[in-house]
Amino acid sequence: MKTRLAELSQKKLFYPIIFFIFLVISFLPLITQKPYSPENTQQVIIELLMVAIKPYEVFGILFHTATIILVGWILVNSKALGRPLFIYMGVNFIIIALVQSFGTTELYGNVIHTGGLAAFTLLGILWIWAGVTGGTGPLSANIQRRHLFLLPLAVLSFWAPYQVEANVVLPDFNPVLLLTSPDYGLTFCFTAPVFIYLLFISFPKVNIPAYRITAFNGLMYALFNLAHWFNPDTRWMGFLHLPLLVLSTAALIQSRRSNVFP
Repeated sequence: MKTRLAELSQKKLFYPIIFFIFLVISFLPLITQKPYSPENTQQVIIELLMVAIKPYEVFGILFHTATIILVGWILVNSKALGRPLFIYMGVNFIIIALVQSFGTTELYGNVIHTGGLAAFTLLGILWIWAGVTGGTGPLSANIQRRHLFLLPLAVLSFWAPYQVEANVVLPDFNPVLLLTSPDYGLTFCFTAPVFIYLLFISFPKVNIPAYRITAFNGLMYALFNLAHWFNPDTRWMGFLHLPLLVLSTAALIQSRRSNVFP
């Protein structure tokens, strides 16, 4: 039986309207203690992201461990249901919204990233709803050879191998980060690629509308972060956003034309 969301998604204007709403949300003005010029919006967001998750870094290992257990269960158990994955994703997106969107910066004081707060909360609610109302069938994850070339991108996001020294983003391939990196689980741009890949290899046993909406948001934020490439100090961060860019694009293609990535 189709859910109400699945029925609505068949409407011709459903995705254009939803994508336009999320695009508008992404441009909501930031709330800052000290005023900023609109042209400095990206700089304010970068300043916020550098401090927002610091109080919660210790929890990085919990998200890594939970994901490893969940992935292992999906790959080993051919009857693993989609519901736990969908609900876990939804809860994680809401946590990201609450953690990543608030912080106290040196230049702008207290900052609220209103666009991220709204978008990630909506994604969280969408996936929790998808899990509660559906996800009762087996995911049937099937990693085919053609899918393996995208796996390193998911691992790269899960790893988040970088460190910041004097405001310069540098590579840090410490293997310990595979379990402790706070960016995975606490930031959208490093968490979404892993989720998208899990959905990618489980397609079409996923909630297609939620999948497409998540991929669209991933692509949108990946494009926003292309700005890192133009700053030598943050170029490595730009490279680390390639998984979000590539996996979101692949997911959008897959969800539209299932014969491309079966």
